[in-house]
Amino acid sequence: MERKVEVKRKTKETDINIFLKLDGRGEYKINTTVPFLDHMLSQIAKHGFFDLEINAKGDTDIDYHHTVEDVGIALGEAFKKALGEKEGIRRYGHAVIPLNEALSMVSVDISGRPYIVYNVAMPKEKVGEFDVELTEEFFRAFANSSGMSLHINVMYGNNLHHIIESIFKAAARALNEATSIDERVKGIPSTKGKL
Repeated sequence: MERKVEVKRKTKETDINIFLKLDGRGEYKINTTVPFLDHMLSQIAKHGFFDLEINAKGDTDIDYHHTVEDVGIALGEAFKKALGEKEGIRRYGHAVIPLNEALSMVSVDISGRPYIVYNVAMPKEKVGEFDVELTEEFFRAFANSSGMSLHINVMYGNNLHHIIESIFKAAARALNEATSIDERVKGIPSTKGKL
């Protein structure tokens, strides 16, 4: 069974279309009209080996908040739908990724219980026009709509671009591991029998 899905989300603030294939090759075509977010989402696709297409329009004339948050919601929904009943998945994923002076650790549990821990100190407020606080908003929205428990910890770093990119790359690798099929897993990977 191919684990792929299309998700559409339209509000008064945003219009988003996403195609996601979990068992992909890391191919992507992304246009959210927020260039830094496009760059970060390409890391999710490339380093998670997910095929990903995202087209999004939002009220970026106000600021990037609605677009970034709603893309997080829609992408989380896409992961949740593509995982289906979650049979045979590894469930847990973990990655520690460096990017120059920055080091980030991301742990994922596809538990059906959304939760986020975000231990990230940002030494400045912006990368170009992108407010760095939107990184947390993206991952909070993603965790809530996907039903995943997500722990993001940055051990150290100084360059904001490097810090955020190492987070996204670590998230990609952790998601790849957690969503992967393990032939040893029979049914749902939980003693409850449901995730």
